[in-house]
Amino acid sequence: MASVKFDNVYLDSHFVIGGPKEKNGKLDNFDLTIDDYYYESKTVEQAEVNMQKTVINNLLSKKNYQDTDIDYLIGGDLLNQICATSYSARNFAIPFIGVYAACATFPLSLFHGANLIESGNAHNIICLTSSHSLSAERQYRYPIEYGNTKPNTATCTATGAVGVILTNQKTKIKIKSATVGKVIDMGIKDVNHMGAVMAPACADTIYNHLKNMNKTPSEYDVILSGDLGKVGVSILKEYYEKVYNQKLLNVIDAGSSIYLDSQNMYAGGSGPVCLPMVLVCKILQNPKYHRVLIVGTGSLHTPVLLNQSETIPSVAHAVEIEVLS
Repeated sequence: MASVKFDNVYLDSHFVIGGPKEKNGKLDNFDLTIDDYYYESKTVEQAEVNMQKTVINNLLSKKNYQDTDIDYLIGGDLLNQICATSYSARNFAIPFIGVYAACATFPLSLFHGANLIESGNAHNIICLTSSHSLSAERQYRYPIEYGNTKPNTATCTATGAVGVILTNQKTKIKIKSATVGKVIDMGIKDVNHMGAVMAPACADTIYNHLKNMNKTPSEYDVILSGDLGKVGVSILKEYYEKVYNQKLLNVIDAGSSIYLDSQNMYAGGSGPVCLPMVLVCKILQNPKYHRVLIVGTGSLHTPVLLNQSETIPSVAHAVEIEVLS
């Protein structure tokens, strides 16, 4: 079964770093913002590693934890071989589980962590992800210095890092269930239209989660999609109504919620940090959101296969969160 319920998993501490453009956007409540994309490092890849190290150190210090108080560190990023997370993990004596689902990595990390805690095989787990606009652009498209233009359907990789601690000790934020999505490929090859690539996978996961949990969309105060962008979230709503004969009236897209229109970020933000950044800085801070469904959306492409005329597969993973009174 693709969906799993949890009875004893809670979200405790969190720490969020926002990049230079993110701090000037729509979000508040960052724990730390940076002005320099290099963040005291020689390269942008090393800067992403440094952001993750900062997040982990602050999560530990918030709870006065040592490395030995954390059973697992689970996370990933966009870079080849999830190297940012692997290189940050080497600084801590914590068992490491690296995961990759592109921009759906954060909910997949929560899924694995929640299963370990629910089974009684762990008590405290750090779930972690990051992205960096310059490192991702260099890997997936062109270095910024190349100066290539983009269509309005394109999204821009967000810069930042987010970590949370999952625990079996009761807090006000409970992880209630999760649904692992299927890989969906609609035959699209355009890397500047990620919203269209991922919207069908997002719709499929939402539908199956609701069916498995015997719920309707309106039973959630908000459904937070990952990084479809302004164009992609419109496609999601239209696609869902056409295929499943239901309207999604309570969807907010994380990628569309980070930047101001005046920042000219095309269709919005992308990257695995988008969803947890908006979740922590916006959704969990708003008292009107008690029943939350987050749906991370990930494009599973690689430039190598795209250069071999392959199409782009995608996946979406969902996690249900309840904010207790």
